[in-house]
Amino acid sequence: MFTDLVFHRLSGPTMGTRWTAQFYAPATVNPKTLEAALANATGEVDAQMSTWRTDSDLMRLNAAKPGDWVKLPLALIEVLAHAVMIGRASDGAFDIGTGDVVDAWGFGPNPADTDRMRTALDAPRTPAHEALDLDSQSMSARKHAPLTLDLSAIAKGYGADKLHMALADFGVTHAMVGLDGEVRTQGHHPGGRPWTVAIERPVRNRRAPLSVLALEDAAIATSGDYRHWVQLDDGQRLSHVIDPARGGPLRDCPASVSVVAPSCMDADAWATALMVCGVDKGTALARRMGLNALFLTRVGDAIERSGVGPLFETGAAGRIHPTCDPAPVAINGSKRRKAAR
Repeated sequence: MFTDLVFHRLSGPTMGTRWTAQFYAPATVNPKTLEAALANATGEVDAQMSTWRTDSDLMRLNAAKPGDWVKLPLALIEVLAHAVMIGRASDGAFDIGTGDVVDAWGFGPNPADTDRMRTALDAPRTPAHEALDLDSQSMSARKHAPLTLDLSAIAKGYGADKLHMALADFGVTHAMVGLDGEVRTQGHHPGGRPWTVAIERPVRNRRAPLSVLALEDAAIATSGDYRHWVQLDDGQRLSHVIDPARGGPLRDCPASVSVVAPSCMDADAWATALMVCGVDKGTALARRMGLNALFLTRVGDAIERSGVGPLFETGAAGRIHPTCDPAPVAINGSKRRKAAR
């Protein structure tokens, strides 16, 4: 009964951003204990998967020579395996082996470097799903070729899932957690009111909602070109999303892609993969994989949106001009559960 639960709203720093959690917990649970558990959950992800920490487990793997097996924690093995699976399923559109590109263009811990940009653009590269071996029995990984791994397009989604799991350990069944825009929900508010999540209008330098989704027992992640970018000398802005095929930032990409999935790790990675593919190829891939995705594209002063999957195909298509109010998109619970199976 909700009368036996207490509402909490907590947040804290992690991975260069903040985690957030809104939830209803048993009155017997100390919120300070919950806060510590949530901070610890994201802290473990950061310690294992960050490229901003030279002592992370991922950076140990990056520093290893090709052919050398490296012992890794179970969580990192799981995320790497998932990344490899999605890389293979997307035919390389999602590739965690572009860490050298991310760093060269200044999207990592180091400033942009023109010489390293040229090297990354010209470098022959083997996709991570072909160049990485994982052994779950020995909890080890090895590279077959020089490879710099970057998990920024999947680790934050996994971090949101870890927040969800940390709350579940305390008997929390009604919650919404997030990490830098990656959001996972469970249950609902008192009276059955669902959690609501805004899809942002893809506008640089300001935050404004485009659509509002009602979510229950689902995760959502958005990949876009409007929050992090690099500006060239000619004034052109390039997205922080990396195109593995060219070894540089995406050109002529959608304004954003949002994916709703059972886990935030899935939503995060697939949003990036579909962003790389573009609307046409991304739509075909999303249909083939049974994904629920929303593509936003700039057409003059308007935003054109097209949906894939039962959650977005009805009522989500069409153009929205910047002066229009947010358009609510209601997600029917039965459709959501059907899509998650």
